[in-house]
Amino acid sequence: QLQLVESGGGLVQPGRSLRLSCAASGFTFNYYDIGWFRQAPGKEREGISCISSRSNTNYANSVKGRFTISRDNAKNTVYLQMNSLEPEDTAVYYCAAHLAADPFCRSAGTYDYWGQGTQVTVSS
Repeated sequence: QLQLVESGGGLVQPGRSLRLSCAASGFTFNYYDIGWFRQAPGKEREGISCISSRSNTNYANSVKGRFTISRDNAKNTVYLQMNSLEPEDTAVYYCAAHLAADPFCRSAGTYDYWGQGTQVTVSS
């Protein structure tokens, strides 16, 4: 059964860091491009970062320079290291997968598989 499971969310103070994980199972992970999205209350789902099967990366302007995406194909896991967190980063964070293709970063509606999400709250 194909599955994506996010973990690592929580409550953190502004300026601190969190690392999210997206663990995959049930499919050939290294054949897939992975994206991280987030959705804050009352807002649309926003794509924030993506990584290709070959580890090419891309970031939204809102997180560039603060977030780093990486993948470990041996562990079937993608990570999102989030530094210098801001209250505006508060959202449910989701990872998603699509079969590797160009472009590797895509809109949410084109991803085939999604995790259940993990809550990140940035507050003092």
